[in-house]
Amino acid sequence: MNTNSNAYTIIYTAIVVVIVAAVLAVAAMAFKPMQTANIKAETLSQMMVAAGLGTMDEFQEIGNDNVLVKYSENIEEAFTVDLEGNKVSDLKTDKDNIELVDNFKPQDIAIKKHGDATLPVYKFKSGATVIPIYGAGLWGPVWGYIALDKDYSTILGVYFDHSGETPGLGSKIKDDPEFQAQFIGKSFDLENTANPFDIVKGGAPEGDNHAVDAISGSTMTCRGLDTGMDLWIGAYINYLKAAAAETAVAE
Repeated sequence: MNTNSNAYTIIYTAIVVVIVAAVLAVAAMAFKPMQTANIKAETLSQMMVAAGLGTMDEFQEIGNDNVLVKYSENIEEAFTVDLEGNKVSDLKTDKDNIELVDNFKPQDIAIKKHGDATLPVYKFKSGATVIPIYGAGLWGPVWGYIALDKDYSTILGVYFDHSGETPGLGSKIKDDPEFQAQFIGKSFDLENTANPFDIVKGGAPEGDNHAVDAISGSTMTCRGLDTGMDLWIGAYINYLKAAAAETAVAE
């Protein structure tokens, strides 16, 4: 074949494209288990930070396998509930078979449509109950985990994250320990389904136990986090109220 012909160029290019695509596909398959393990360990770490079981630095230092062990040793039970607060199914918690609900987008859509949302609940032996929240920031999703005390409304700790908020501004929902610390000791208003908690631009009113200060210069990020918290906490309220009532009777 004439190596200077158009036909040769087309065939050669097609072969190169096929080879490169095959190499990339093999590489993606090879790295997928590692990526999946990293995501699972990251998710568990975020939950445990909210529950007060360690810091992200500590969990990164001990490695993925030990994160799974720590979660398995400290979790009492994990399960899903629906919007009515009814238990739907158990989630496995043993180290080798840990189950999570960490794809929040479908659940977010289901909540907004009042559909068949599957909401995860993670109850730790320490007494902390951890639930996720999810919203839309300025540049992408924002999400996090909130640990609640045995009354199912008082906040023990939080951990927030994002996919691409502005460094030094919106990114502070994750990076600023003072922002996250102000949630501790605050509580959800379980009688206010539409607005159980506020992140207030300009500062929360003094004495308001259901609100914290927003981050200066991060209006859209904090608004998205605030809206996401209200939506998701509202989705959990039937479960939280029932669990709180059950605890009160037991005590």
